Amino acid sequence: MNIWKRFILFQGTARSRFSLFAKINGLIVVLFIPIIIMYTYSNNVTYDVVSKELQISNTKQLTFLSSQIDSRITQMMDFSLILSRDPNVRAFNGLNMWDDLYDQMQTRYVIQEKMMLQSGVTDIWPTRYAVYSQQNHDVIANYNRTSGYDENYLKRNMSGQWTYGDHGAESQEKLQSFYWFFTDSLAQPGILTGSNLVIEASFSYENIQNMLDTYKKGGQGDPFFYHKGNSPILNRSAEKQLSEELIRYLDTHSLEDTTQDVVKLNGKNYLVSSVKSSYLDWHLVDVVPLYQILQPISLSRNLFYLSMILLFVVGISASILLYRNVQYPIKKLIQGLRRVEWGDYSVRLHSKDQNEFSFLFQRFNDMSHQIQDLIENVFHEKIRAREATLKQLQAQINPHFLYNCLGYIINMAQMKDEEAVISMAYNLSAYYRYTTRVERETSSLKEEIKLLVNYLDIQKLRNGRIEYHIDIPEHMLSQSVPRLMLQPIVENSVIHGVTKSYSSGEIRISGGSSDGFCKIYIDDDGPGLSPDQLEALNRKMQQPLQGEMGCGLWNTNQRIMHLFGNQSRLIFKPSPLGGFRTEIIWEIPTEEENHNDIS
Repeated sequence: MNIWKRFILFQGTARSRFSLFAKINGLIVVLFIPIIIMYTYSNNVTYDVVSKELQISNTKQLTFLSSQIDSRITQMMDFSLILSRDPNVRAFNGLNMWDDLYDQMQTRYVIQEKMMLQSGVTDIWPTRYAVYSQQNHDVIANYNRTSGYDENYLKRNMSGQWTYGDHGAESQEKLQSFYWFFTDSLAQPGILTGSNLVIEASFSYENIQNMLDTYKKGGQGDPFFYHKGNSPILNRSAEKQLSEELIRYLDTHSLEDTTQDVVKLNGKNYLVSSVKSSYLDWHLVDVVPLYQILQPISLSRNLFYLSMILLFVVGISASILLYRNVQYPIKKLIQGLRRVEWGDYSVRLHSKDQNEFSFLFQRFNDMSHQIQDLIENVFHEKIRAREATLKQLQAQINPHFLYNCLGYIINMAQMKDEEAVISMAYNLSAYYRYTTRVERETSSLKEEIKLLVNYLDIQKLRNGRIEYHIDIPEHMLSQSVPRLMLQPIVENSVIHGVTKSYSSGEIRISGGSSDGFCKIYIDDDGPGLSPDQLEALNRKMQQPLQGEMGCGLWNTNQRIMHLFGNQSRLIFKPSPLGGFRTEIIWEIPTEEENHNDIS
């Protein structure tokens, strides 16, 4: 049973903890999380696939462009080899065995025509050739030269590799040409024997620019030709600032035969790809604005996230609207019902909106008001019935009390004790004058204390053992209390305390106020009650009136609670005098409430 109760309690706590508002918000979050996770995963996969395909495509295009450049260089080198074996070229490098000038001119013309024909094969790749005869100290070229045969020039450039620069001093431009010198000498490579035939093949940087321009038209990159230590060859429409920043980056990094990397320039990502030329030892570099190519994917991702945020805000707004217009009114209605269940019938519900819940609140307020009226009417009827019972009992006791007092007066008169007769008559008249006034249900504490003095003086005249002490602060005497609130309790102490004790009968009445409450203590030195009896008596004060229990103390307790609130009551304890103590505790009302009670 205990386990089942705990389970039910846990269910109730869980339901209160996870309200409808929390459940709806939790459902919204649960719906959004997998969608965002799946989309993020899909977007990342798409992003990676596009990036990889872009890298592969860019590398292939660069490799193809590099192979085209290498192919044209190979053609130039093959032509140089073929040209070196041409009979006319060999005749040009002969031992001056020509008989006449016409044959010499004819030979020069044929060689130049062959070189011109080879140079004009393609417009995009114009080439220049020159044939040097070391033996004749002569040179034939397919372009206009500003200088003739130069032996030192040949020795300086016989490296067997393609070189870049202004070897012939034909131009003063910053970007020059690529040169390659070939000889069919059987001696050590790079060494001229004095009778060698040297073929010079060269092409301008503009050939590279032409191919870079053609490549750029078919793509989205910005290619250029790069070699560390030399001025780069840019395409004619290159973005100079971007190229300069990238070149500064490349100068600090070593490039392999094929290199690809994502570089951040000016806060933006660029795909930098490079392929090394097989003959020139230069790198063909292409820089692609990666952020522009992948911008549609990023834009789509951002739009999706923005739409998810908007949907989330709309969902939360709808949840808040549902909470304010449905759950919150239901919660208020449940709280109101719980307060009614706990006995608070003064609860009222109010709504600013005019909807179905405002109608429910009005019906709830009407129901609570009707229940409160019914409860108060029934309670008042019970109080009146108890008061009638009390008055009936007092009416039955008062004659006996009166007869005893009159008998005492007669005896004292016969004994010629005029002072005792006067005192008894005075106290008896004051006592009955106060108890017979029924026009008011409340009186001041000062009037109640005067009644106690009259009553205790009467009892003291009849029983000389009675001693009483009253110590009430002056500021408490103006408090409004129910009439006959103290007399039944003091009478109870006299009857059940003093008369049942054979020692001196002392009654002490004291009081005080603190923390918004007034307290009066009524003590006697009688036999008192055991702790179990005190506990039972205190418990009965909070229960309905039972047949075996006297109604005097119970009725006084109910009147105090009805007038001052549920925190006001009677409490029974052992007395410091050794007998029985009754504590009267009531909450100090405000001045307005006190004035209404007096009125």
